[in-house]
Amino acid sequence: MLFNIFLLIAGLGALVWSADKFVYGAAAFARNLGLPPMLIGLTIVAMGSSAPEMFVAATASMDGMTDTAIGNVLGSNIANITLILGLTALLGAIAVSSQTLLREIPLMLAATAIAGYFLHDGFLSRMEGFMLMGLFFMLMGYLIWHGLTNKKQDPLADESDEEIPTGVPTSKAIMWLVVGIVLLPLSADWMVQGAVGIAKAYHLSDLVIGLTIIAIGTSLPELAACVAGVLKKEDDLAIGNIVGSNLFNILAVLALPGIIAPGEVDAAASTRDFYMVLATSSALAVFILLSGRARALKPWHGVVLLFTFIAYQAFLFLA
Repeated sequence: MLFNIFLLIAGLGALVWSADKFVYGAAAFARNLGLPPMLIGLTIVAMGSSAPEMFVAATASMDGMTDTAIGNVLGSNIANITLILGLTALLGAIAVSSQTLLREIPLMLAATAIAGYFLHDGFLSRMEGFMLMGLFFMLMGYLIWHGLTNKKQDPLADESDEEIPTGVPTSKAIMWLVVGIVLLPLSADWMVQGAVGIAKAYHLSDLVIGLTIIAIGTSLPELAACVAGVLKKEDDLAIGNIVGSNLFNILAVLALPGIIAPGEVDAAASTRDFYMVLATSSALAVFILLSGRARALKPWHGVVLLFTFIAYQAFLFLA
């Protein structure tokens, strides 16, 4: 048991660290190539924040643990909104003024509904996995096109520009990029193996371990990014990290178990847990899009979201 706990903690620490270095190197390299900050923010940074989920899902799928991979995706999306945004909102109201975000939130809901349709029959096929991945690339293409052609000033573009490293030599950027690529799969494997050992000791299912310990662990980069964004008064970037990560998870990361290890899905994942993802995503949309002209996530929203997270986790362990 102690060895499994060590593997889990070591894997989680290495996973978070290597994901940060991967994003740092990739973003710096992209800036050196002359790519626009908005483009870097919408692609490299958004995808990088979901790198832990991606490598954990791939590792679990290759080990035949499809339910763990799917649980990680669903659990991470729930944790991102309820735990991460809940904690962040307690620091003060998070205002949303970016038009890009106001488009991405409905897209997140649409992507969630599509994923739910694929899961509802209790089977995720390889074709459905490729369809999710195809939708992801189409979405990225649309967001990139819109970001490059829209001439209106967007707060998200300015905040993204401030977060992308400057003055980093290309050789150093490539070094950190390679370090991240090498360590991410290794640390993901450590984390999965440790979590599986703990799950077996406490008789937890593959799905529950993905929904709880692994999901919370892989969401830590988003927590750090959100808190830092709010403290720097970069509210749009804080919300953008969560919306972008959830979009990436529900399309690109959920596609991986379908492509790598298609098969039956735990019935609870396609009903109870998917409905929780849909409900929390809808709650975020309601809190922000229907909060009047001054669109913001307020402290009382944070209290509601945190209570929801605690109640859901308690239900999973006690059910």
